[in-house]
Amino acid sequence: MYTPTPVDTRHIELPDHLLELTELIARNVHDVWARGRIDEGWTFGPRDDQKKTHPCLIPYEELTDSEKAYDRNTALETLRLIVSLGYRIDAP
Repeated sequence: MYTPTPVDTRHIELPDHLLELTELIARNVHDVWARGRIDEGWTFGPRDDQKKTHPCLIPYEELTDSEKAYDRNTALETLRLIVSLGYRIDAP
């Protein structure tokens, strides 16, 4: 049985300049996912794996708050992981 063991990043506090990146990364995460689905032949519509339709094949701004939260969490945890591993991301 698979037991996920993500790196515990709860103790990582990100500086403001990295928190500002969260929304930009979340938008890009969605766009990368959507482009992949579209390239595989998926289109907008009610979720149907057989017909390859998905309701989230819309611009990021039109997603529900819960869908945006999923992408934001991915972005935030990625940034926290990078920092927890000792890397620095400096503002330009």
